[in-house]
Parts: sequence; C-alpha cells; structure tokens
Amino acid sequence: MTKSGFVPNNTNIKKTSGTPNLFIDSKDNIFFERDPENIAYKVTSTQIPAMVGGAFVDLHLTKGNIREPHWHPNAWELDVVVSGEAIISIVNPNTITLHNYRVKTGQVVFIPMAWWHWIRPVTEKLHLHLFFNNDQFESAEGSDMLRLTPPEVFQLAYGVDAKEIADALLPVTESVVIGPPAKSARSTPRANEISININNKSIKI
Repeated sequence: MTKSGFVPNNTNIKKTSGTPNLFIDSKDNIFFERDPENIAYKVTSTQIPAMVGGAFVDLHLTKGNIREPHWHPNAWELDVVVSGEAIISIVNPNTITLHNYRVKTGQVVFIPMAWWHWIRPVTEKLHLHLFFNNDQFESAEGSDMLRLTPPEVFQLAYGVDAKEIADALLPVTESVVIGPPAKSARSTPRANEISININNKSIKI
C-alpha cells in the first residue's frame, strides 16, 4: 500500500482494472487467539486492498478475560456490541479522568485516537465489532510497555520497589492482547527456590 488513512472518495479504485476484491471471511485472518472463545479476527487493506481508510476487528470474549489496556496511535475506534454486555473503560488524557461505559447489544462507544482503553465482558459471552479509521491500524499493548520497561525505571519514576515490580510482572512474558496470560510464571518455582508438597500443599523453602 502506498496510501493509508482516510480518503474522501474512490480514487484508489481504478476503473481500468475491473471490480476489485470486495469480499473476505474475517475468520480467515486471526489477529489474536487466547483460546477458541477468546479470539479476535482482523480485516485491513492487506486483505481487501480497495478498503483504504478503514479496518475492522471481530472480537469475542468470555467472562474473566479482558482485552488488555492499549491504545491505537493512528486511528480512532468505534465499538459496537453485537451480543452480550461489556464495560469499556477509557482514560481521557485531556481531563485526566477515567470513564467506564456499561454497554449492551446495539450500543456503541467511540474511542478517540491514542486514548488508553480496555474492554471487559459483563456477561458470560461478549461479541463486539470494532471499526477503525485507518486501513493499517496500529495497537500499542500495555503488556509490552510493562515487560519492556526495566523495573528500576518504575522505582525511579514512582517510588515503588523494583524487585516487587519485577516479581509482580513475572507472568507477563509476551504481548497479552487478550488476558490473562495462558500460563503464570508464578506457578513455576524459581531457580533459587525449592518447592515441596506436604499434605497436598505446596510449600516453598
């Protein structure tokens, strides 16, 4: 693609090249999968080259999972609840306030470009359609910010103990996207720890 973002017309579609590809099954392109019920499918101009100016994500979540905190540097987002009920949380960087929107089937939430936000299911199952105004939308994940920032930076910036932060972030070993992580590093003894079982209880010594 030589051009992305918003376009006001169809000049990207050439009359001489015939009808472009206008169809795709979104389930053919997985954006992220935690498990079969916590999955996101993506359609961008990579799949439909004529679709300059917009992108789409089909998101499925179950209760107890979350679309992790993140932001989109190059697009706003419009969330439409297809089924179920969600709490969509947004941090307004202008007023430094947190907004929680409880939304049901047919209701929508608009998220301005680059605003920090996350999505939690209220019902057992949640289905959302997410629309973006850039055909190659970008997503900056909170998990990446946490795991790639050295713990001593958190201590220097916020006065928190670097070791405690490092311990707390042990489960975050990769981009989470849909959380929680599949496996927690806390369940694995460290190299300098010995774990024994007494009466079916695990004790670290």
